[in-house]
Amino acid sequence: MNSHTLKTSPLKVLRIDSSGRKQNSVTRQLADELIAQLRGHGRAIQVTTRDVAPGLPLMDEAWINANFTDPEKRSPAQRAALAGSDALVQELFDNDVLVLGAPLYNFGIPAALKAWIDQIARARLTFRYSENGPVGLLTGKQAFVIIASGGTALGGEYDFASAYLRHILAFVGITDVHTIHVDRQMQQGAAARDAAISQILQATKPLADLAA
Repeated sequence: MNSHTLKTSPLKVLRIDSSGRKQNSVTRQLADELIAQLRGHGRAIQVTTRDVAPGLPLMDEAWINANFTDPEKRSPAQRAALAGSDALVQELFDNDVLVLGAPLYNFGIPAALKAWIDQIARARLTFRYSENGPVGLLTGKQAFVIIASGGTALGGEYDFASAYLRHILAFVGITDVHTIHVDRQMQQGAAARDAAISQILQATKPLADLAA
């Protein structure tokens, strides 16, 4: 891809919000900041926003049976059962960059975000099995994962979200992942937010250089 194409083609960004809070959500605010940084580099940005906080359907027997049925043999009811999941998967394929906001709830990710993961981790669609194990199919993409905590040290013993999110993204083929930590806010206060902004500036710099 030449520099002219990089400057004129829009960068397609899929934003996933999962915080149960709206106005005072740290992950939502930092996602705003990250996308503002991307916009400020002079390249057109096309953003698709998916707020999963209100909830997504959970996998049930009908969904599982439909998913394990050969696509060409699915009944109309089975195709309908997978329609929402198909749309979520297509959003990932259609975009270049994933911006994922994940507050730490009880040492892990929000239930709504886990539901999204269950809907997009699809054999034959986002990963396949080979003789050497599973192979992710969402390759060539970049992810920015924003994780916020009140008292837990992210990356520490009681953080069961950071490594899990990196693992599941790699499982479906997204291995270029930048994690933005804004942790222990009850102890660090504004310093935690300032550190996260610095991480965002550093993480988005390569994209700025490409657009320059």
